[in-house]
Amino acid sequence: MVPLLCRPDSMGRPVSLDHIDAVRLDDVLATDFAEYRRRRLPFWADPTPAPVPEGIEPWPHDPGPPFEQWPGLAPQVPITSTDPTPGEAASSLLAGLIETGRFGLEECHLVLVPAHRGSDALALTGRPAGAPLPLLCALLRSWEHRFGAQVVAVFGGELHVSVTRPPVEAEHADLLALEHVLSTANNIVDDPPTPFPEYATGLVGRAAWSFWWD
Repeated sequence: MVPLLCRPDSMGRPVSLDHIDAVRLDDVLATDFAEYRRRRLPFWADPTPAPVPEGIEPWPHDPGPPFEQWPGLAPQVPITSTDPTPGEAASSLLAGLIETGRFGLEECHLVLVPAHRGSDALALTGRPAGAPLPLLCALLRSWEHRFGAQVVAVFGGELHVSVTRPPVEAEHADLLALEHVLSTANNIVDDPPTPFPEYATGLVGRAAWSFWWD
């Protein structure tokens, strides 16, 4: 059983774990990055600010990821004796969500999902809506192994993940940031349009990751 904080009245359509098993993560992400780069390269190459309504600060220019081809997955962060436990990391994340008064959190319940891991629990609940669940769950399985990631809360289109071993090297954070971008989460790609270098820098040592889909 896996504990998950969610809205039990808004479960989606479950995804078969066979569909997650079938995802060849490196191959899929390589193809997705080639298409993503093709679409976004004109914006990365043009530093002219995008038009914004009067009184709104122009969005900063995004140079995009520093890769011309798929660079591969970020390396695993080794386990050390100073790592927080999964419970400590999850508690810290929840405390932060409560402190910020996250909208929708007050409607959540702690449910037990008949799964062996958090990524599979996400598939069985069919959440978050709008996410490409087979790909997302395959990413989460890999993040569990490489970074000690743990699905903590899912409500609406939001997903919140605690991390016991975040990357500490800038070049590794660049690789992980690209994985986050290719998850298709709107808060990373478009809302707001955070420049890639800024987002990647923010992942160094960050023990909580949040994703949102429209």
